[in-house]
Order: sequence, then structure tokens, then C-alpha cells
Amino acid sequence: MMQSQLDPLPSDLPFRIISKTIGRGAYASIKKAIPLDSGSPIFAVKLIHKGYAVKHGRISAKQIAMEVSLHSHIGQHPNIIEWFATGEDHVWRWIAMEFAEGGDLFDKIEADVGVTEDIAQLYFYQLISGVSFMHSKGVAHRDLKPENILMSDSGNLKLADFGMATMFEYKGQRKQSSTMCGSPPYVAPEVLACGRVDKRSNEIVKYSPELVDVWSCGVILFVLLVGNTPWDQPTGDSWEYQEYKRTKGRSSDPLWERIPAEALSLLRGMMSVEPKKRFSFAQIRQHPWYTRHNKFMAADGQIIDPLNLATKMLENLHINFSQQPPPSQRQSADAMDIDSGPSRISSTQPETPINDVLFDWERPTLTSLRTLAVSSTQPISRADASLPPATQSSNFYEALAEEPSMSQFSHTPGVPLTLTQRAQRFKDIVPAHSFTRFFSHMPPQLLVQMLRDALHNLNVPLPSAPPYIGQGDHVSTLKVKTTDERKQGLHGEILIDRYHLPEQQELLEVRFVKLKGDPLEWRRFFKKVVLLCKDGVFKPDD
Repeated sequence: MMQSQLDPLPSDLPFRIISKTIGRGAYASIKKAIPLDSGSPIFAVKLIHKGYAVKHGRISAKQIAMEVSLHSHIGQHPNIIEWFATGEDHVWRWIAMEFAEGGDLFDKIEADVGVTEDIAQLYFYQLISGVSFMHSKGVAHRDLKPENILMSDSGNLKLADFGMATMFEYKGQRKQSSTMCGSPPYVAPEVLACGRVDKRSNEIVKYSPELVDVWSCGVILFVLLVGNTPWDQPTGDSWEYQEYKRTKGRSSDPLWERIPAEALSLLRGMMSVEPKKRFSFAQIRQHPWYTRHNKFMAADGQIIDPLNLATKMLENLHINFSQQPPPSQRQSADAMDIDSGPSRISSTQPETPINDVLFDWERPTLTSLRTLAVSSTQPISRADASLPPATQSSNFYEALAEEPSMSQFSHTPGVPLTLTQRAQRFKDIVPAHSFTRFFSHMPPQLLVQMLRDALHNLNVPLPSAPPYIGQGDHVSTLKVKTTDERKQGLHGEILIDRYHLPEQQELLEVRFVKLKGDPLEWRRFFKKVVLLCKDGVFKPDD
């Protein structure tokens, strides 16, 4: 293990860290914190290991400083993660910011399905609101994609991660960029062409960062509506993109047929291949689809009926166990070579993450278990301690059936009526924790083997050594490093933990924690594994 991986956090932090890791990059972790003299508010702290970032990441010390500077400049808008403070020592840089209690927006969106038109318009409206505010301050994001879109506890959209942001306008002077950055499915075509020398002018090809953001917002709207991106990347290698370009946005791809007719002209305007013809924010705001009435949205763009919105969102999340598991995937390319292709794209994610105790994951609480305080150390609440063990156990399973993430495994999609009746806030129905998880009754050894078999079937490389099976609360960790259906890197961990029940019974929780990659692709991967392991998945209807 490298020395840098053992560097302790600064001892004189002006706040108290109160959680294990809640989010993670390859050289940074995000934890929850509170002020030294108070229990509130809870905020998020991003801890960046500067040496590791510079040595192993495609990032410079200047870029880290730029992220801090630009975030502080634009972090005062209801749809942007608020910036609070920063500090550093010789090893670490920390950034204190608003904690997005609602978690990842796109974790709650079904792959290949998307959301209803009203929900798509609501989040698109809030996205445009946040991005146009950034632009009014002269700052472009340059890395707009689902990974960087979070939610507040009331379900409102929050833009995050300004590691690739740039100042494109200052005191009336505009500048273009030549840095290739972003994610290929979401990036504008001119970004992939930048950096080379134009033969006619003999100058390096550059792009306008603000126009690149407009294109990415268009792709995000497309994904909201259909649950998939229109292409792998906007280059000559993509048949879908070439047809879109040739037909001037009138693609015959079935995905485009699912776009509502009124939204099509908005998408074509935002995703004009010629940057100068791309819609401005003024044109977007005048578009009939943007201005249409929305039952979920107030005049200021905030959510009117959070509980109804949360219920509608969850209805689309569903895993159909009658589907056949995916066929075994045998790729000709080395599955470990996950960044072949457009690897020139600048990323804030190095390939080699720090593996360290600093990145122990916080276990989410089971939000709907009101009657039972379920955790590894306190499985049964005092209120239930007087009940016979069988009653405690049945209470547990009844409550577990109402855990929001369980609804995706039920025969009939939707939220249990008892949960909607009891819910008071958006997060009671759509909690912050990821929905890429399931519970299992299987013995640990068998479940871990079933998961390994599923990963092998999906051509995910596995270590040859047998997995470690712990006897304590944490059973095992399986590392995932593969490519998604868009040929982009998909990295994460599958964490298996125990919940202790009465009479020596136990239930295993299997969480799929994404480290790098598109949230919809991670959900698609999760669903494939679940179908391959369906006999080991606890279902509320069982």
C-alpha cells in the first residue's frame, strides 16, 4: 500500500465528520459533517487527496483550485449545490457544501423507460434554471451528465461537481476552450473535434463552452424521456449519430419515436450540430414544450406536490422477474481495458482509486421501518422487545415490504398504499439511498457464489482467489470493473452486509455502489445481475 493512502485527515477541521463515506471518486470521498458547536445543519464535505489527484488523475493542482473558486462563484441558486467553505493542509483539500439529501436523480429513473412527460419537463426546467444561472455568471459546467445531477430532500434538482467548469466570459471578454472534457454520450460533437489544427486557418480548433452545455442539456432531456442516450458518442463511428446528422434530426431510430412531438423541435434546436445555430436560453424558454402547463410545478419552478411526484417516479421503477436473464456476454476486447476509445477526454476520475479505510461506506438506514429500529447493532427496537420473537420477526418482514426500494421487486409496479398514506415528505417515498440493492435469505457463502457466477456470466473480471466471507456485520465486497452498453467505464462495488433478526435468523443486504459511470447504465447492470440471481432475491409478494 502506498504511503499516500495512509495520510490522516487534517486534525484541525472546523467541523465534525459524522458519517463514513456517502460518495466517492477515485481520489476524493464525501462524508457528512456538522459544525463543531452544533448538531445542525448537516452538510457534505468533499475531501480531496491533492497528491493522489495530481499523480494518478488527469487533473492539476490549478484545476482543483479552479473548482473551488468557480463553485464559490456560482453556488447561490436553488438548483445548484450550495458552496459553504474550503480549507487545506499540505495533503488534503476539503470543500464544505450543501448535502443533497435526495441522492442521485437518475438512480430513481428506469433504464430504457425514462419518466413521464410532466416529470421530465419539471427536471428539465430546473436543469435549465441552474445552468443558465451559471452562464449568467460567465461559468460553463462542461461535464453535464446524470452522474452530476442530485436531488434535495424535497425532490428538487441540484447540479453538482464543478471539477471541469471554466470561466468563458469575464468583464465582457469571451474565450473559447480547447480542453476535451465530458462524457462521450453527452458531449457535443465539436468537443471531440477540438485540439487538432485546422488546415485552412492553421489554428487549433476550439469550442464555445456555453454552447456545449446547451447540447448536453438536450441529451439529458432525451434520457429523461426514454431512459437511454441517443448514441455512444457524436462521431463518425456512431451509426445513430450519423443518421441524426444526415437527416437533420429526423432519425428513424425507434428511441426518437418515443419523444413527444412537441419536445422534438426543442431537442433538435438544442442539439443542432452547428454550434452557432444551437438554441439560446431565451429560445429554450420561449419554446411551447418548455412553457406547457405542469401539474407538479409552481410558477417559480419548484415542486408543488412532492408526494404525488415521488409516487409517480417510483411507479416506473420495476424489475420483471418473468424476463429471461441476459445471455452470457463474451467480448473480444479485454474487459479490463475499459477506456479504449475516446480516452483523450479529460476526466476528473483517475483509473486507480485509493483503497483505504477512509472510504468505508455508510450503511443507509431502512427508511420505512418505523416500528423497528433495524441496524446491525440494534436489530429490534425497545418498543418491540416485549413481543414474542415470532411477532418481532413478522413485524420486520411486514415493515421491510414497505421499504420504498422493495416496490421495484413486486409483481405489480407501484408504491404500497400504506406507505403513501403515512408519507409526509418526498424522501419518505423516494429516499436518498440508492435503489440498486436487494435483500436475501440465502446463506452468505451461497449468495456470494451466486453473485460471482452472475458477474462471470456478464464477463466481469473476478479475482481468482476465493472471496473473503466475514463473520461480523460485513460479509463480503465484490469489485466491479467493466464497460457499459455505451462502451464507457463502469466501476463499483457490491457490498453484502448482515441484518440480525430474532432467533438467530439473519437477512443479507446486497448493495451495488457505483464509483464511476452513468447511473442508468449502473441500474441496467444491476437489473441483469438481479435476474441472474432471482432465486436469491427477497420479494415483498413472497
